[in-house]
Amino acid sequence: MSSSAPTKAPTPEKPGATPGQGALDRYFRISERGSTLGREVRGGFATFFAMAYIIVLNPIILSSAKDMYGHHLDSGQLVTATALTAAFTTLLMGVIGNVPIALAAGLGVNSVVALQLAPRMSWPDAMGMVVLAGFVVMLLVATGLRERVMNAVPFGLRKAIAIGIGLFIMLIGLVDSGFVTRIPDVAQTTVPLQLGVGGHLNGWPVLIFVLGALLTFALIVRKVPGAILISIVGMTVLALIVNSVAKVPSWGLTVPKWPGNPVATPDFGLIGKVSLFGGFSKVGVLTGVLFVFTVLLSCFFDAMGTIMGIGDEAKLTDAQGYMPGINKVLFVDGLAVAAGGASSSSATTAFVESTAGVGEGARTGFANVVTGGLFAVALFLTPVATMVPSQAATPALVAVGFLILSNSVREIDWADYTIAIPAFVTMLMMPFTYSITNGIGMGFITFVVLRLAAGRPKEIPAAMYVVAAVFAFYYLMPALGLT
Repeated sequence: MSSSAPTKAPTPEKPGATPGQGALDRYFRISERGSTLGREVRGGFATFFAMAYIIVLNPIILSSAKDMYGHHLDSGQLVTATALTAAFTTLLMGVIGNVPIALAAGLGVNSVVALQLAPRMSWPDAMGMVVLAGFVVMLLVATGLRERVMNAVPFGLRKAIAIGIGLFIMLIGLVDSGFVTRIPDVAQTTVPLQLGVGGHLNGWPVLIFVLGALLTFALIVRKVPGAILISIVGMTVLALIVNSVAKVPSWGLTVPKWPGNPVATPDFGLIGKVSLFGGFSKVGVLTGVLFVFTVLLSCFFDAMGTIMGIGDEAKLTDAQGYMPGINKVLFVDGLAVAAGGASSSSATTAFVESTAGVGEGARTGFANVVTGGLFAVALFLTPVATMVPSQAATPALVAVGFLILSNSVREIDWADYTIAIPAFVTMLMMPFTYSITNGIGMGFITFVVLRLAAGRPKEIPAAMYVVAAVFAFYYLMPALGLT
């Protein structure tokens, strides 16, 4: 390669020194994309360490919630389900899609499942709705409708949905850590939340959270690869030391204790525990459809933006921003949503942390083979993953919430009030009502009403009229005596 080549383009490596390397190079087009086998391996490791925190966080979020019968999901089984699904779908994306985009249980979507679906039905029912959402995504891809549906929701509202989910995730992190707590109803106050307990931060667990949040943000500022995972590991070690010395009684869900045996056989007890249509008998057809739609929408636009963003960063898009072979990528993404529901680990989606691997030079799906393989190894480390207290893991929720917000808020057209106000309503209603469904529904209704009020009905896509009407009917159901 000429020395005048752009500095950002890695020097291509000619197909390999051995037949095995040559076969890999040809299949994954490693040299063609200006990468090397070494860069792909390093990129695969970087992506894994940047997103491995999901093995800890997803079980904490899902196991802390109860279904309508008061049942909890087993934390150890959730670790197995989360790691297994991440391994399978990441490998599939690498082999079929040939892009360095890893997948795992999506933050935000798991909150929808845990806090909105499960309390109204059984866990198998809730996971069945996730599977149905995945089927719908695959159907939309197969019929070519996925991009058309995406285009029906204005760009500003799509960004507002992402921001609202980020704020919702942040609030969950603050509450689950004990940094923010609910004021009991007996207080007779209009203020629903307070700092710590009684307005004060007390106890070792909260200190672990505060130190973890500061460490996470400091590492992000320093652009340290794997910042979130480093913070989780560091705070877990500190929590282990503190608990062994101080014998803290109030860790909550998980007490940090080193397991007698850090390696264990994976527990596949949750795999296949799904009821596809059982939830509809619990909440009704309309509410069930809206729940599926909420899961669909939560996965749909976030994944689309992540795939295109990483594709552009990895130089896999053409001058018009189109990624060749994107239908394969989108289909695997839809399959991943369904696979997450089938394993009871919640919807699986593309992770923006894959940019860590791209930063290390990954340009092909072989990086995903490495990342997926590491998730497979993690299957046997369940005791280690389940000893992490929420106070060590929840700083990641706050950090991810910030990253989502910072990446999206500037892309909303705040000068156009018919977009800005619905976006404002969408992003605030999610955390304030503790419901992603409410944020989406109220934002869509507001958008349609304001565009009509502004005399711009032709600027409202037909699909938005339909969706807004469905949400309006949903909110009116109690008044109409239909619940």
